[in-house]
Amino acid sequence: MTDQSTIAPDRPSGAETPGRRTGARRPPGSLELLVAGMAVLLAGQYWAGDWLDTPGVEAWATVFVAICVQALPFLVLGTLLSAVITALVPASFLERALPKRPALAVPVAGLAGAVLPGCECASVPVADGLIARGVAPAAALAFLLSAPAINPVVLTATAVAFPGRPEMVLARFAASLATAVVVGWLWARFGRPEWLRPSVRRTQPAGAGRWTAFRAAFAHEFLHAGGFLVVGGITAATLNVVVPRQLLGGLAHLPGLSVLVPALLAVVLAVCSEADAFVAASLSAFPLAARLAFMVVGPMVDVKLVAMQAGTFGWSFAWRFSSTTFTVAVAASALAGWWLL
Repeated sequence: MTDQSTIAPDRPSGAETPGRRTGARRPPGSLELLVAGMAVLLAGQYWAGDWLDTPGVEAWATVFVAICVQALPFLVLGTLLSAVITALVPASFLERALPKRPALAVPVAGLAGAVLPGCECASVPVADGLIARGVAPAAALAFLLSAPAINPVVLTATAVAFPGRPEMVLARFAASLATAVVVGWLWARFGRPEWLRPSVRRTQPAGAGRWTAFRAAFAHEFLHAGGFLVVGGITAATLNVVVPRQLLGGLAHLPGLSVLVPALLAVVLAVCSEADAFVAASLSAFPLAARLAFMVVGPMVDVKLVAMQAGTFGWSFAWRFSSTTFTVAVAASALAGWWLL
């Protein structure tokens, strides 16, 4: 006779068994939304052709495509590095590579940013992978800020954009590294674990092979970060077209605003760090210290980067981190400009 205590209680009619929701519909992901958006744009060409040919819309489309095309190769590089770190690099190696104390790990991680060429779009998934593998968040965030700002490709581009002015290269390196280290130390002192969204603590499924873990990590990071790259690109393109150029020229010589205006412009334009030196060189109405602020702030705080940080770590983290980084970067740029330029 069957023991009644082992029989599960009756379920209401129509109730679902957890884990077997055969009829449930999952919410659309980043890939589905991207495909749907492109389908809408293609279909809209037939009924909005005249409107799409206007100069403003064409300028918006040019800026949007340029931002996404510039960032996409580095986003792929960053997600590849993040997947490698997640699937292949043992946590013990990372523990040995960095000092135990966050106060020492932060400057070491900041200097490590000079080794890996990459854009800010690549640094976000890499920092996510480092945190997931047990690296102290303060050190990973210092690397996130320094990698796109002081790597050899960026410094070489700065030297080319400002010929005969090696002090600009030195000032950019010093101000960017100082910003990364100071922000990392601030996070180590005041940051709270609950400000980082728990989903960054990824673990490999039990029994999963390294290749399987690598593919899963790459697909997750790329689709997730790619969706927020598109959102940031749309925001940057819109602001780029809406903000009048004459307004910027009028603000160039206002006392106290000559450094702040290019810094805010860097947030809006969201230029890739490998190309921002040439944009800064073209801002001839501003003094050198102001153009330095454009190059220091841009790789650390811009609209697409904030969107990607929010998508990876959560909005609670993104607004605190970006506002702190912006403040420190502007101060470091003003100090480096006064001292070196």
